[in-house]
Amino acid sequence: MLDNCRALITGSSAGIGRGVALAMAAAGADVVINHPTAAEATQAAAVADEVRALGRQALVVQADVSDEAEAGALVAAATAAFGRVDILVNNAGIAVAGQVHELPVAAWDRVIAVHVRGTFLMTRAVLPQMYARGHGRIINTTSQLAYKGAPGFAAYTAAKGAILSFTRSTALEIGARDITINCVAPGATRTAMLDGVPPDVLEAIRQAIPLGRLAEVDDIAPSFVFLASAGARHYQGQCLSPNGGDVFL
Repeated sequence: MLDNCRALITGSSAGIGRGVALAMAAAGADVVINHPTAAEATQAAAVADEVRALGRQALVVQADVSDEAEAGALVAAATAAFGRVDILVNNAGIAVAGQVHELPVAAWDRVIAVHVRGTFLMTRAVLPQMYARGHGRIINTTSQLAYKGAPGFAAYTAAKGAILSFTRSTALEIGARDITINCVAPGATRTAMLDGVPPDVLEAIRQAIPLGRLAEVDDIAPSFVFLASAGARHYQGQCLSPNGGDVFL
């Protein structure tokens, strides 16, 4: 499905990003694994080993996507290693909990920077080569919370809503080229991001989902693979939401 494709996936040392990297490798893509700091280097290397075990090439690049120079260097490293970036997945993200009136400004700024500025910088860096080839796929990770909100997570939900809007506007700019930009908005998924959520809160979330369970990463990754494929050539500015029925888009 993705044979001879080169995919760059930000925030792919763990969680949904790791799952997307492995799913795209299984579909035939060579993969660039990105992590933000040295603390994730071991995890990122392990993901690269898993990609290679699937018979695909892997490159690990440390970069903070909210930093303009590092985002540019990430795209440059991917292009130098693989010749091009066919698929960009803007997945890097963080969450900070706190009521709006108590949330430190620095925490707000950091969440917005990683999610929104990072998505902008990476898209901006990769689009020129996609324009030159007349082909490319960009997939942005948002969240079903961009539609429904969540108390105590205003920064996260605002960032995810901004990514959705950014995707739609960029889709209009891309126009008639064979370049698409779309979103995946996962529902609550069993990753490290939920580790700090109290069990009773998780149970309330589960009960509110019509399918009756939280998602596993393997429930989410196929949407990314589809949007990267030729089968999604008529999807532009759209949002797929594997959320178990939590939100109907």
